[in-house]
Amino acid sequence: MKSNRPAYAPINFADKLAQFTDRWQPRVIAELNDYQFKIVRIEGDFIWHDHPETDEAFIVLEGVLRIDFRDGAVTLGPGEMYIVPKGVEHKPFAASEVTMLLIEPRGTLNTGEVGGERTTANDIWI
Repeated sequence: MKSNRPAYAPINFADKLAQFTDRWQPRVIAELNDYQFKIVRIEGDFIWHDHPETDEAFIVLEGVLRIDFRDGAVTLGPGEMYIVPKGVEHKPFAASEVTMLLIEPRGTLNTGEVGGERTTANDIWI
């Protein structure tokens, strides 16, 4: 007889990251209320964009991430995080592959309102 209880299992970042290799394609691994936890692989330069309605949390799992701003930059290593305030234009950059966790409201586009060829589909779960 199958139980109606949920499975009690942790979400393992390494296991989830092993399921895909493409870059700049965030995958949802969990939701908390209206917020999504997304893992992503990145390498190279992204585009300038902002999120007028929400802050965005970057948590580096592996590698070194630089987030450029129009008036400076912040560099993050493994185990470090930074929150980009809503409306602040930014551009992530990784000289070599970085894996990270993003936390943002459900429906947030990776390119904000800029759009373009770098915009990915939302709500891709793994």
